Amino acid sequence: MDSYYSFVFKGLLTEDALDKAGRKSKTHFSEEDAKLLASTLAIDEMDDTFVTRSKKMAVVYTAIAAFENSVRAFIEKKLLEEVGENWWTTSVDEGIRKKAEGRMEDEKKIRWHTPRGLSPINYTEMKHLTDTIRRNWKLFEPHLITFDWAATILDTVERSRNVIMHSGDLGNRDIERIGSHIRDWIRQVGA
Repeated sequence: MDSYYSFVFKGLLTEDALDKAGRKSKTHFSEEDAKLLASTLAIDEMDDTFVTRSKKMAVVYTAIAAFENSVRAFIEKKLLEEVGENWWTTSVDEGIRKKAEGRMEDEKKIRWHTPRGLSPINYTEMKHLTDTIRRNWKLFEPHLITFDWAATILDTVERSRNVIMHSGDLGNRDIERIGSHIRDWIRQVGA
């Protein structure tokens, strides 16, 4: 048993030493990485006006995408805990399931492209998340103020998301509203 503890302890020391030496995590994205990616995408060859506006919206999109995925994770985790392994078939509307599963099947045909994810909830739209919360309100009620509060946040963020996803620019009031809604959600539900 001592040799096992010794092995584990040495492994932990090695991990710590690698971190202190500057090891990058798999999710690390440095400024150097951003420059390389920008070069790969020929951003420096495009009109500066469009690039500048797009960079501003990229920051907003980052917040929206992280928020949207955190809501998906929250819903999936809660339903998995409360309903079990078959949460997808018992807790999600059949129309939403069919649409998401159809998207998954379409992506399987295009093997050269990275899929959205492994879970079917990754193939849903934000309005589907709202519907799933409504359908399972008793499970989500302890975490959310009211259904209308949650729906308002998700609907407002989705509206802004759609503008950005179709290459539009949001005004500062819209950006501030998104930030306020995301902060409220995080304070109420958690990240």
